[in-house]
Formats: sequence, C-alpha cells, structure tokens
Amino acid sequence: MDVLIARGRASAIEIQAAIPDPPGYSAVRATLRIMEEKGHIRHEQQGASYVYLPTIAPERAKRSALRHMLDTFFNGSPEQVMAALLDSKPSTDELDRIAQMIETARGKGR
Repeated sequence: MDVLIARGRASAIEIQAAIPDPPGYSAVRATLRIMEEKGHIRHEQQGASYVYLPTIAPERAKRSALRHMLDTFFNGSPEQVMAALLDSKPSTDELDRIAQMIETARGKGR
C-alpha cells in the first residue's frame, strides 16, 4: 500500500521492485488480489498487465495501518505506543507539539 500511496499507481512488478527484501511475485499478486477484494485498491488494464491504484485516501490508509499496528503490537494501548515513540528521543519541539495534541484531546473529551 505504501508504494501505491507514494506513486499513485504501479504494476505488480514495480511494487515488488520497490519493496525492500521483497516476497516473490506470486505473493505480491496474491496480496494485491486480497487488497482489491477488500476494496483498498483497484486495477486498470494497461496492455497485457494490470496497474494498481489506491481507492482510499492516504489519511484513511494511515489511520487504518496505525490501528492495525496498535492492535497487533501494542495490545490496543495508545500508552504503549507513546512509550515506544518517546524511546526514540523526540526533539523539544516535537515534545511541545505532542503535549499540545494531548491538551487538545483532553479538551475534546470533556
């Protein structure tokens, strides 16, 4: 999905080439088929091959990927995600922006 979001459109071969340590071509095609069945992408025929395009907006794709990561690796806990992010030593400016986001979120919850 990252490749399609970044490029806007790509063939299975182009997607495979853009993935670090890529899976086999058949695995890429199978994943594209599943993503298309779920409605995340669509394809257009271009000559003898298919070109794939995202059907969801980048922001929605980001939220969906983050939700999946949150559930898979952090037991659904935003606190655990923040702890992991804070281990990456954010800058003072980033910490200030995060603090502002937290205050804004607190205000919305009241």
